[in-house]
Amino acid sequence: MKVDNGGRGNELLSELIAYIEKYTGIDGTHTTSIPDLQLIRSSEETERIYSIHEPALCIVAQGKKMMMLGSEGYLYDPTSYLVVSLQLPVSGQVLEASPESPYLCLRLNFDKQQLFDLVKRSEKSPPKTTDSQRALFISKMNHLLLDAVVRLVRLLDTPDDIPVMAPLITQEILYRILQGELGQSMKQFTMIGSHAERIAQVVQLIEREYNQPLQIARLSAAVNMSQSSLHHHFKEITAMSPLQYQKQLRLQEARRIMLTEAVDAADAGFQVGYESPSQFNREYARMFGLPPIRDIRRLRDSLGQMPN
Repeated sequence: MKVDNGGRGNELLSELIAYIEKYTGIDGTHTTSIPDLQLIRSSEETERIYSIHEPALCIVAQGKKMMMLGSEGYLYDPTSYLVVSLQLPVSGQVLEASPESPYLCLRLNFDKQQLFDLVKRSEKSPPKTTDSQRALFISKMNHLLLDAVVRLVRLLDTPDDIPVMAPLITQEILYRILQGELGQSMKQFTMIGSHAERIAQVVQLIEREYNQPLQIARLSAAVNMSQSSLHHHFKEITAMSPLQYQKQLRLQEARRIMLTEAVDAADAGFQVGYESPSQFNREYARMFGLPPIRDIRRLRDSLGQMPN
């Protein structure tokens, strides 16, 4: 696959592939000596893997992946990059990988303060409040962004340079994304009092109290929005309603509890806020494809083969 700027872009991509191969070696998610940088490798296609995705830039150097947000699918490969600007419950599936040509991916986490500082320095005037946009987007890869990413990864060869150079190059990477055609999707969360900034507060409240009954009136009052406005902008940004968001948090946490703490389905459902075991079983099966007991048994049987 080719990226923007012809030969130069392809040279950079080949270099990125080589670095990810060098610093992974085996399948899985690998932390690095650069803070917030992870390298991911899989030598086979995967099933859908569920997670709460923190704000991050994701670049597939080799292979192909599908990300699901609610009912929306986002397909990306080396010709594009994916950005998540807000904590979102998602699922991801590697669609193209083999032992000969493994799936290779880079993930760079970032936070709101980094974006706020960049926007403050780069904008001549405060950004105007606009309509809310999805907190997850895919954009076309370009050689300026790819060049900065490769320079960041090169620092793995010179670890003494990382403390000084990595923050500077990370700023450049975020700047390139902010200046891109979909940069507003990130900027919106830096605008104090914007709909997006308020929805980010609502997300934090839901995450903090995910196992409690959802009270839209209390949430809307907490961020000074009407209930109808909260619903509208929440769905524009997250592709789901507040209740659907909470449900995904609950079900993912229940699955984690059953897998790691060896509790039964009824207890896990109760811990995450379900009062009715039958409702929990029904909604769990709808999301994960199998009832809790069968799903957890399958996960445990296949855990040794599943990439991270």
